[in-house]
Amino acid sequence: MLQVHSLPVPPSPSDARRIGNIELRPAELQVLVDGVRAGLTVREFELFSVLVDRYDRVVPRPEIYELVWGGHMPHRDRSVDVFVRKVRRKLNTVAPEWQYIHTHFGIGYRFTPVPLDDAA
Repeated sequence: MLQVHSLPVPPSPSDARRIGNIELRPAELQVLVDGVRAGLTVREFELFSVLVDRYDRVVPRPEIYELVWGGHMPHRDRSVDVFVRKVRRKLNTVAPEWQYIHTHFGIGYRFTPVPLDDAA
C-alpha cells in the first residue's frame, strides 16, 4: 500500500482556490486535499485545473486535449484517459472517501466532488 507522507504545508498563497476540501495552488502547481498534497505532475495539474475550471460541466476529451497538450487530439489517442486515471489514483490516495472526476462514456469527463456513499 502506498503511504502518504505529510510534510508541513505553508499557508495558502493569494492565488489559491478552494472547492470543498480541494485547494488548487496554481503558482505552486499543487493540489491539496484536506491540507495534504496530492503529488500531481505539471501535466496532471493542468488537466485537473481544466476540469475544475469547468465545475460540474462535461468536458469533451478533444477539448481537454487541446487545452492541456495544445493542438488537435490524434485519432485513437488515449492520453486524456491515461492522465485522468493517474489523477484519480493520486486523489484516491489522499481522499479515498471521495470521487472527484466522473466519466461520461463516449464524451469526456466532469469534475464534481461526491462522497463515495452518494456516488452510486
